[in-house]
Amino acid sequence: MHIEQIYTGCLAQGAYYITSNGEAAIIDPLREIQPYLDRLQRDNVTLKYIFETHFHADFVSGHLDLSKKTNAPIVYGPTANPEFETITAEDQQVFEIGNIKIKALHTPGHTLESTTYLLIDENGKDHAIFSGDTLFIGDVGRPDLAQKSATMTQEQLAATLYHSLRTKIMTLGDDVVVYPAHGAGSACGKNMSKETVSTIGEQKEKNYALRSSMTEAEFITEVLDGLTPPPAYFGMNVALNKSGYQNFENILNNGMRPLSATEFEVAAEETGALILDTRASGDFCKGYIPQAINIGIAGDFAPWVGALIADVNTPILLVTETGKEEESITRLSRVGFDNVIGHLEGGFDSWKNAGKEIDTVKRISAEAFANEISIPDHTVIDIRKEGEYTAEHIEEAYNKPLAAINDWIKDINPQQHFYMHCAGGYRSMIAASILQARGYRNFTEIEGGFNAIAKTGIPKTNFVCQSKMMK
Repeated sequence: MHIEQIYTGCLAQGAYYITSNGEAAIIDPLREIQPYLDRLQRDNVTLKYIFETHFHADFVSGHLDLSKKTNAPIVYGPTANPEFETITAEDQQVFEIGNIKIKALHTPGHTLESTTYLLIDENGKDHAIFSGDTLFIGDVGRPDLAQKSATMTQEQLAATLYHSLRTKIMTLGDDVVVYPAHGAGSACGKNMSKETVSTIGEQKEKNYALRSSMTEAEFITEVLDGLTPPPAYFGMNVALNKSGYQNFENILNNGMRPLSATEFEVAAEETGALILDTRASGDFCKGYIPQAINIGIAGDFAPWVGALIADVNTPILLVTETGKEEESITRLSRVGFDNVIGHLEGGFDSWKNAGKEIDTVKRISAEAFANEISIPDHTVIDIRKEGEYTAEHIEEAYNKPLAAINDWIKDINPQQHFYMHCAGGYRSMIAASILQARGYRNFTEIEGGFNAIAKTGIPKTNFVCQSKMMK
């Protein structure tokens, strides 16, 4: 028996590849399936089942393309009703893969079809669970995402999750390994650990939601406390996973269509496509195509695209670092942004060399910022998350998280200059590009963000450990 966790940092997502005696199972595969096909061929095994823990909201699964390529059936848990052929497992139903077994444990609460898969080894011993978004390391799945489809309140879903955890998961042996679908950084939970593997026993000791003394009412209150609104693209990803989607190879071929600077300009004018520039913030600020939005491929690219662009059907024209076109298209497809209609051939240099109009962002170093700022005479906007801001921030700075920019941008006085920063410069350049695309230009962005600012003498609040704040 072999179990491999295939972890994708950008989405904080874990897929699982399991083999036994010439047969394999894959749980919660990513959109691009070629790596799985290569692995199956290399190991000379036959894919017997594709297991889905639930209809994912934060990414588009590769279940359909993988099934078409391998003829392996897709397995969902009870109550799932997708618009394609699947096996709908019954609670406690057992599937055999080589010399091992996988038992479906229906664990509704995050969604109604949510199912945990229990792996039973060659000796008949409970070995591991693949818990999807039901149980994370340090947290449990948020119960507010399925309210519309479930016609239940988030409180009712939370109560359902409480009983699923206590009747199906906490009754397992303490030595059973826990393999979740996500880790820290995912929007599917609020307090997930950076660790990606644990045991039932460790979670009983450390996970606030698995306290043995916890009542149902306490669980509901604590699980729902502090939930932020889910990204707008979540519902669209659920629909794609449930109803189907375009073949990934077609999406990649469309996006890889090279466009000269002139062709790119014409395409942008004729289609109204969003120009998405995936270069690093330091390159973007020195010169970019007017109206382009910068979301760097080197950061949490796909989640920020989903959070800020929202509509997965938006036509997109790409500007990337040379050689990063395919990666950008692939990572967009992971969250359902399939309508990439081409990319700028030769990258931004080809646009500049063609004599086309360019724009820039006013960026200064933290040292220059410290020399010219006078608090409270100047306005500072900190676009980090609320928890980051609360832990430590510049005195008198305003907290305007990037995720809420569409709400607070209308409150900006275009006549009043302000300084803007995040933690390291990635998010603040995203915000800068959005602001300038909408006509707001009276600001200065700080290179290096708060990480660099903290090394200067600018007055700051006293540091508060964020991990303590979460407890």
